[in-house]
Amino acid sequence: MQVATQTVAPPVPAVRPETRPLTIAEEIEAMTDPSFMTSLARGLAVLRAFSDQRRSLTIAQISHKTGIPRAAVRRCLYTLKQLGYAESEQNNFSLKPKILSLGYSYLSSTPLTVSAQPCLNAISRSLNESCSLAVLDNSEVLYVARSATSRIMSIALNTGSRLPAYCTSLGRVILANLPEEALNAYLDNVKLRAYTERTVVSVERLREILAEVKRSGFAIVEEELEVGLRSIAVPVHGATGNVHAALNVGAQATRVSSRQLEDDFLPVLLKGAQELSVLLP
Repeated sequence: MQVATQTVAPPVPAVRPETRPLTIAEEIEAMTDPSFMTSLARGLAVLRAFSDQRRSLTIAQISHKTGIPRAAVRRCLYTLKQLGYAESEQNNFSLKPKILSLGYSYLSSTPLTVSAQPCLNAISRSLNESCSLAVLDNSEVLYVARSATSRIMSIALNTGSRLPAYCTSLGRVILANLPEEALNAYLDNVKLRAYTERTVVSVERLREILAEVKRSGFAIVEEELEVGLRSIAVPVHGATGNVHAALNVGAQATRVSSRQLEDDFLPVLLKGAQELSVLLP
């Protein structure tokens, strides 16, 4: 007698839902510390919604960008207007020059920032290219000093400007020297966006690049942030050996080769970084 057998299909593995990054509003709401001031955090998020690309925004645009309800955005903007930090024309809001006073206290009181400008000016004169000093602030590099010879980017870079860390030479030098735990946290949360066809958007490849940057002591970025832009950066160490900042020079790719960056620019940058290191703890 033949016994019929039933073929049992193997269990289908559960599909893990893709997790999306939290909005700024969700990050704020997730703070459970009773001393945390939600209204202040929302106001700062509204300020940071403005950028070089979008200097004028509507309430709806800011709400969409941050996830903060429109009513809360409206109150933040009203307060900023009353204090003289913002202005509006019809439904469009923009920041006023007074906003610079909020960052000036930091920039003017930081020993590195105050004393770095003569060094950057000397590097810029020596190489006839723009030179910048930056620190890591969350997932971006924040320019704290700059000596510009001519504009080589479509984005206007000045003290206080921000750029993504993962595709800039300044950012890669600092990222490469982060403690492993901090670097892992950065790579777990950063959203890698392609600015050009050469931008590295693979976390695995970025890890390899950062490991090489740490071994070599410098980073060269080839047209990953903007077509036609090539840059080189070196770390600025403090007395304890920790990397607190990065120093770079950017140049037009048609005028300066990668070999020139390494042979001619790198020694000048390393000397400048050594001079700046005495200003850091």
